[in-house]
Amino acid sequence: MKTRPLGKTGLHVSELAMGGLFISSFGAAYEQGKAAVLRALELGVNYIDTAPGYANSEEVFGKALEGVTTPYILSTKLGGRPQPFKPQDRDGLMKSVEESLRLLKRDVIDILMIHEPDRPGQYDWWADPVNFDGPVMQLLDDLKRQGVIRFTGLGGTTAYELPHIINTGKFDVVLTAFNYSLLWREAAREVLPAAKRQGMGIVIGSPLQQGALARRYDAQVNSGARWLSQPRRAQYKALYDFLDEVGVSIAEMGLRFVISNPDISCTLMGARSPQEVEQNVAAVEKGPLPADILKRLDEIAAMVPFRPFEEPFGLPFNRDYWGPGVAR
Repeated sequence: MKTRPLGKTGLHVSELAMGGLFISSFGAAYEQGKAAVLRALELGVNYIDTAPGYANSEEVFGKALEGVTTPYILSTKLGGRPQPFKPQDRDGLMKSVEESLRLLKRDVIDILMIHEPDRPGQYDWWADPVNFDGPVMQLLDDLKRQGVIRFTGLGGTTAYELPHIINTGKFDVVLTAFNYSLLWREAAREVLPAAKRQGMGIVIGSPLQQGALARRYDAQVNSGARWLSQPRRAQYKALYDFLDEVGVSIAEMGLRFVISNPDISCTLMGARSPQEVEQNVAAVEKGPLPADILKRLDEIAAMVPFRPFEEPFGLPFNRDYWGPGVAR
């Protein structure tokens, strides 16, 4: 597994990293999750990302990695714990860090991120929303000075709010999710350039759009999925035709597309079993895509340059969906 610099941190991370959302009760029984984590480390993956908001993910990683001597880099987040969560309560935030350390069985967290710092409706982090300051910033500074954390980061999902926070120059790493993949490119407009200017490590989350690009949904794309807009439907059909033309699976194409960008430090996989880990590693080890394939993918992505207004954030293939808030 090749490694890349994680921005200005001095760390080098594997091109493919382990996302923690589905290494939890969300996605796998403990023994299966543990086996996936250990297999990833065996195959050269050295970056692990988790969060308090990912069900029992921190606990699973703590138990699975206990006694492991293979070096790895760990990131977790602030957000959602304890309940009721008060983002501007320094004492509560400190208790969350202490709980992360306990669950992860660690004395030091390599990267501590603010989770969803760019969505005021979710977490009201900022006492000063213009300069992005508040108790969380003082806590991060203190923890870094004390050696409890090594680096700080942002874990966000917006395309145009997140860059304003990046531009403060206060953070070492950014994790941007859902906005950089085969068909969704909005992070390339402002998030990635802003992070590059600041010398930040760039981690891509959900490169396969939490499953929407992990497998094919030909039947629903051709005649189904009533929530799918006509421009997106046509785009999907063009992508599937191109995959047939070049003989590459959609998951492999998706992962290799992301690592084709030299500005990306690593991309998270959502594997929940050793078999899925092996498949993802095999795809990434084939390396970046050729220029002619990237050109065609750019043309397909340009068919829908922005999300259609009513498009569900997580595309509900194989689930009933009758409108916002009623997917089941």
